[in-house]
Amino acid sequence: AAAAAAAAAAGPGATPYQVISEVELYGGVVLRYVSNHGGHEGVFLPRYEAVAPEPVEGGGEAEVLCYGLQRLDHAVGNVHNLLEAVDYITGLTGMHPFAEFTAEDVGTVDSGLNSMVLASNNELILLPVNEPTFGTKRKSQIQTYLEQNGGPGLQHLALKTDDIFATVRAMRRHGGWRGGFEFQKPASADYYRRLAERVGADALSPAQFAEVEELGLLVDRDDQGVLVQVFTKPLGDRPTLFIEVIQRIGCMRQVKVQAGAGAGAPAAPAPAPAASA
Repeated sequence: AAAAAAAAAAGPGATPYQVISEVELYGGVVLRYVSNHGGHEGVFLPRYEAVAPEPVEGGGEAEVLCYGLQRLDHAVGNVHNLLEAVDYITGLTGMHPFAEFTAEDVGTVDSGLNSMVLASNNELILLPVNEPTFGTKRKSQIQTYLEQNGGPGLQHLALKTDDIFATVRAMRRHGGWRGGFEFQKPASADYYRRLAERVGADALSPAQFAEVEELGLLVDRDDQGVLVQVFTKPLGDRPTLFIEVIQRIGCMRQVKVQAGAGAGAPAAPAPAPAASA
């Protein structure tokens, strides 16, 4: 019926339109498919309109706010059963396993996870999925998420930038006003003191290493390239959804993912437990 309606709407003189379909991934999270037809060139979805830049305080030319974010790099979900979720998603979407990490690979006391990264055929759409592991001294971050979220859900969205230093500076400058995000606390002083030794002095320039410490960023490196990232605090009052800002330098679609950081990088500082509702 939907296909017939779409075909009819595509007749001579038809208004440009979009076809939108959603399928459930895990928990209440859906994957949305959007296709444009009839020359549709809308701003986003139907009934969305472009907005004018906000006026500058005290007059002057309106400012176009831009953080330099390019696109979604990956979207990470937390589930109870990794293999069950992966079988479901690959069967539904045709995505293929792209990378796999275990608790031993991640190697941080709070993480406690197994993870698989699913990719589209062109490997530009990446859906990592995590499950908790047990038997460690401290509870898995993934298990904490599942309890606080009331079940499976979206753990974080990673937003790609080509200049993470400029992006984070802009986000900090507008934080609490139009930025809206608070970043996690930086890693320890010892982390930054040993960083060049761990990732290689040639991973970044001396000026970039200094900016990494100044802005509280994290750095990882493997044979594919260098990954620079930072994480926001949870967007709500519980340790659930957060945002990652990421820049890949020389990476050949290599994905680094874990409970809050790339494999080999330190985990994002564990959020303080939220009070029960």
